[in-house]
Amino acid sequence: MCSILAWCSPSASFDTFKEALDRSIPRGPDMQRITPVPGGLMGFNRLAIMGLNEEGMQPFTLDQDVLICNGEIYNFRSKKEELIRIGYDFRSESDCEILLPLYHEYGLSLFGMLDAEFALVLYDHEKKSFVAARDPIGIRPLYYGIDSSGYTLFASEPKNLVGLCDMILPFPPGHYYVDGKFVSYLDPSKVERVSYDSSELVSKMIHDRLVEGVRKRLDADAPVGFLLSGGLDSSLVCGIAAKLSKQPLETFAIGMDIDAIDLKYAREVADFIGSNHHEVIITKEDVLAALEPVIEALGTYDITTIRASIGMYLCCKYIHENTSVRVLLTGEISDELFGYKYTDFAPSAQAFQEEAEKRIRELHMYDVLRADRCISANSLEARVPFGDLAFVRYVMSIDPEKKLNIYHKGKYLLRHAFEADNLIPYDILMREKAAFSDAVGHSLRDDLIEYASQKYTDSEFSEKIRKYSHARPFTKESLLYREIFEKYYPGQSQMVTTFWMPNQSWEGCNVNDPSARVLSNYGESGK
Repeated sequence: MCSILAWCSPSASFDTFKEALDRSIPRGPDMQRITPVPGGLMGFNRLAIMGLNEEGMQPFTLDQDVLICNGEIYNFRSKKEELIRIGYDFRSESDCEILLPLYHEYGLSLFGMLDAEFALVLYDHEKKSFVAARDPIGIRPLYYGIDSSGYTLFASEPKNLVGLCDMILPFPPGHYYVDGKFVSYLDPSKVERVSYDSSELVSKMIHDRLVEGVRKRLDADAPVGFLLSGGLDSSLVCGIAAKLSKQPLETFAIGMDIDAIDLKYAREVADFIGSNHHEVIITKEDVLAALEPVIEALGTYDITTIRASIGMYLCCKYIHENTSVRVLLTGEISDELFGYKYTDFAPSAQAFQEEAEKRIRELHMYDVLRADRCISANSLEARVPFGDLAFVRYVMSIDPEKKLNIYHKGKYLLRHAFEADNLIPYDILMREKAAFSDAVGHSLRDDLIEYASQKYTDSEFSEKIRKYSHARPFTKESLLYREIFEKYYPGQSQMVTTFWMPNQSWEGCNVNDPSARVLSNYGESGK
């Protein structure tokens, strides 16, 4: 990951700006640069992944235009060749160096041309204005706010903007900002044409697009590793990558010391694909000690996100401290596309599709936020093959009748797509999903609930929750998280719309805990 910050004010204070940019040095520990422009200041903290020498350092400039970007541009090689043919020269191997030439050639339409995960800000010298943009799914973070003089700031993380803006908000994915307005250039949750392909063609399309999504994310000049939980999604990513790679993968799994569910499954996959496998074992004390730094890193009070982040954060901390790995591939976004345990209760195919659309639009506040912060807080870069734009758009277009759990096996289409490949053990391919925090160990969730229950009496809980009008805590655990959140992000709860929960309007989903463990169909998932 890298970190960007832009203060679009001609009177921006350099010292205040640097202090704000320094808050996200873990995202980009290799080098920092701050560049004044006529309209303000632009800063960049670099984590070198593509083009590792100093020529790849940002901001990039072209004819007095200036650009900062946290991103990976997967189609940069073909775009770079096109630009070279029409006369552009490049001084680095950085993928992001193509963005200013593309802007010069295509203007604002460039964003729809990118196969990328990105968040960027550029200063247009001729128009004397700033442009900002974010990828369609929101895999790369971007936030914005207004200072006391009415000028806009953009930053990779909300911590950069605390104290500078009264209100901090996430930059909407799939939008660009110009002349004070947000403009949508692509919404991957919306389906232009429903695909009524046969089940076999659907499986082939899912297969080929996911393989391509993994393949392009293996392209890095820095060492690559893999988070391997032992569940379907991360196992498939690892299995595909193992087939595409000439060297054994570096895989990492984490679990509680007393009741980790997934360690044995991750080990089974690692043995099958021949990876160099690492296990990280954590205790109750590790979990509780990590709680506050995790919430500070995340910038959320959401229960699901925090529970699931603790294991990921501690695993990434181990990777950062003990290996040379700089890029991590993960299995996020599969659930939003193919369904959770709770979507088995969808009353209709249309309801399933509408729920998927909602989850894709909200991804940047939940699962994607978790992956970004847990990984970037430890100076690593996250890559998410299931978030490949072509893959997402195709799966969203599939006739939702085929995505319902009519096969008595969740995510059947995804499983069937890889049934013939023998990339991972068959029992893993067909294994039911366990909630991630449960998979790290049932005790992780239980320890957090117990810790929170001992912190507040019933009367204290009733009194404390009254101060919150937005996303009011509804359990002692959620109150604990909200109070820690407010310590670092006072009055900024609007950064997250509400709590991630199953659709409580559906029969069977009216629960008061987001864990799939409380659903009646959890069954064998947690074993």
